[in-house]
Amino acid sequence: MLSKRAKYAIKALLYLHQNEGAAPVSAKAIADREKIPYKFLENILRELRQHRILKSERGAEGGYRLLKSPESIKVSDIIRIVDGPIALIPCVSENFYEKCVECLDEKTCRIRRLFGEVRQAMLPVLDKSIAELR
Repeated sequence: MLSKRAKYAIKALLYLHQNEGAAPVSAKAIADREKIPYKFLENILRELRQHRILKSERGAEGGYRLLKSPESIKVSDIIRIVDGPIALIPCVSENFYEKCVECLDEKTCRIRRLFGEVRQAMLPVLDKSIAELR
């Protein structure tokens, strides 16, 4: 299940993309418009800034802007930043692989094979960019 953090991160990025313009957008404006708890959103925006997805500007007219182009920000990358692995079990994750301690043979594991298929089916959808979600 997608966490609220990931969902809110995606909603915030979509809002910033839709409201790109001369002025940066405040966290308060995003929180109010998207119905996201303000303090929760501040932490998410800080994390996206640390990963160089957003940039922030201080001051009375300050706020957030996309640092990367919306075409280069993939939903899968945002989920990985906020939640970690996309794979539902660690032994099929390409970026966060961990061997299952109870597994005797990964090559013949039917559970691993099933969830590998699930991951492969989900990835093309989650690799859409923020710009493609308009």
